[in-house]
Amino acid sequence: MTDSEEKGRKAKFNQQNLHQEEIFTDLTVGSIRRLSPVKQNGEPDKTRPILFIGEARIYTQQGPMPIQFPIDAKNLQQAMDKFSAAMDEFVAHLVEQAKELQRKEESRLIVPGASAAGGSGIIL
Repeated sequence: MTDSEEKGRKAKFNQQNLHQEEIFTDLTVGSIRRLSPVKQNGEPDKTRPILFIGEARIYTQQGPMPIQFPIDAKNLQQAMDKFSAAMDEFVAHLVEQAKELQRKEESRLIVPGASAAGGSGIIL
């Protein structure tokens, strides 16, 4: 890898999208992250909205899976009130994605002997 390629791959901190993070938890169901936008000097940036992110664990056949989901709220009270509905909506979306992946996987055809001819043997 050349030096110019190496420089192009380095992570660069986005100083135009800074947020101060606060975490609120009930110690049972989950937590809510409040991301308050700030300027480069650390002062509040009132021109951008505050973001709320819910965090919880769902239990699957493979064990607990941590999830994060956006909560459309203007303040912490609203975020707490909308936590369950936002989580349910996100989990339903995950389940639908998993079903779609399963349908795609099941609809693939495997052609006998095709791998011997150099192909993968799978037709999409």
